[in-house]
Amino acid sequence: MQTSDRPTTESQHPELILSPRTASVGRKTGETDVYLSLNLDGTGNCSARTGIPFLDHMLHQISSHGLIDLEVQAKGDIEIDDHHTNEDVGITLGQALGKALGDRKGIVRFGHFLAPLDEALVQVALDFSGRPHLSYGLEIPTQRVGTYDTQLVREFFVAVVNHSQMTLHIRQLDGINSHHIIEATFKAFARAMRMAVEVDPRRAGAIPSSKGVL
Repeated sequence: MQTSDRPTTESQHPELILSPRTASVGRKTGETDVYLSLNLDGTGNCSARTGIPFLDHMLHQISSHGLIDLEVQAKGDIEIDDHHTNEDVGITLGQALGKALGDRKGIVRFGHFLAPLDEALVQVALDFSGRPHLSYGLEIPTQRVGTYDTQLVREFFVAVVNHSQMTLHIRQLDGINSHHIIEATFKAFARAMRMAVEVDPRRAGAIPSSKGVL
């Protein structure tokens, strides 16, 4: 049996052997106490205990479909409403993403996905651009899914975008069931993010920008 003398990708580009892309963030305010850790190169393991069951369900979608190991523990003033906890979980997720990506060398940077869920169809496109921007196009027909206020979906993504320095576009192409629309959104976001944070072997560890910085 002949062996190839052709060098492996790792020997051609040793800089692609990355240190673990992990981050842990804590945020404690007079309203919430949140701890979040993630591993961008995980397998989709998730532990989410925020006190908001529907938010936990959506965090599991991010982890499972983004192949991100995610741990979230949150305590907040949910006896008032879910707003502060929902927002602060989004803030810590955004901060952890930014911290784990560092200077963003070698990543694909852009990601997009079109996710169907029964009658719902949602498109997400994103760019780890260093410039926070959210274009939000969901039309969720009901005010609540279970006890979760559907207005908080936008607030969650505002927090993630601002603290990860991400450009994010969300478009609803179809859908009449609120649960389906929201879950399709989180699944599409997870898959788009998974694409964007993947290591691009052709980049050879360079920053994915013609300016040389993000």
